[in-house]
Amino acid sequence: MSLKPAVRVCRRIAEIGREAWDACATNPAYAGNPFIRYDFLDALEATNCATERTGWGPQHLAIEDDEGRVAAVMPLYRKSHSQGEYIFDHAWADAYERAGGQYYPKLLCAAPFTPATGARLLARPDVDTDESRRFLLGGVSTLCERYGASSFHVNFPTEDEWRWMGEQGLALREGQQYHWENRGYATFEDFLAALSSGRRKTIRRERRDAVQGLEIFCLTGSDLTEDHWDAFFGFYMDTGSRKWGSPYLSRPFFSLLGERMADQVLLIMARKDGRWIAGALNLIGGDCLYGRNWGCVEDVPFLHFELCYYQAIDWAIQHGLARVEAGAQGQHKIARGYLPKPVYSAHYIADPALRGPVERFVMQERQGVEQEMEWLAEEYSPFKAES
Repeated sequence: MSLKPAVRVCRRIAEIGREAWDACATNPAYAGNPFIRYDFLDALEATNCATERTGWGPQHLAIEDDEGRVAAVMPLYRKSHSQGEYIFDHAWADAYERAGGQYYPKLLCAAPFTPATGARLLARPDVDTDESRRFLLGGVSTLCERYGASSFHVNFPTEDEWRWMGEQGLALREGQQYHWENRGYATFEDFLAALSSGRRKTIRRERRDAVQGLEIFCLTGSDLTEDHWDAFFGFYMDTGSRKWGSPYLSRPFFSLLGERMADQVLLIMARKDGRWIAGALNLIGGDCLYGRNWGCVEDVPFLHFELCYYQAIDWAIQHGLARVEAGAQGQHKIARGYLPKPVYSAHYIADPALRGPVERFVMQERQGVEQEMEWLAEEYSPFKAES
């Protein structure tokens, strides 16, 4: 199967279409990640969350084969800021602009507002991986020149993609998150048994205190209703406005998510005296539960830990999932069984005057991140030594 060298730029994912996009996004080599699926990305565009107006102008790339069928795609955005990315390059932008450069626009390959690792250079399973990657990377390089963009960035790719992009000359950056891994547990109690006695007691106490007087519901599929989304959006807006000032997702997005991807949504909700007071949104992948958003309208001690961490672990065990990724940041997750894991990004800076300092910085940063992850796992792991 040969590919045409021409790369098509699409200002809406709808120009590519669900069937053609998902033929690449559901490649068995990396299938199961809900954030690269057509329905998720299109929902963000259709509800005006990821658009030119919000600083997320879609520039998706598509490559066709010699039969005119879409063979490979890349989720790509023209950014006028660095918000909602979870890989922080604000210092690079500030330094470049103080030196007289213009950092924006830049190009970003990512799942918007989503700090979850997944494939970024997507191709049909019958297409040569290296060839499709080269064409996509060549396409974004050309687009970078055409727009006069300062740079392009690939956030949260797989480790395999990350290393391949390093071989192509991109600067490799490494960060860390905290993930829970299923070590063959049959029940939540099996997980607790792997922890030190002190951590077991603390988690049991936190869970007991968190749910007193509350009802907890794990909702997915047809159980989800607009009433649930109304309540959750209220939690999301309250928490989002307090944490970062301008929440990214609109109310219609959640309805469309529930309409199109209900079976991949797990909404964990808490109710008190007949009133919803808190909720945590997760998306279900092939072997992973991805924690995304949390919010509450009433302060209940330990309820955040219960809905976001413990209920997620319990659900993952019951459904045979290999891990839970609880999102960005938070060393407090370690004590609850979520250990440090690397996450990746790759960067191309057009101006050599900025490229050199960035490459030196990410090299030093990688060493520090790897040392910190090792130290955190050794010093603060809640697991018994034999575990």
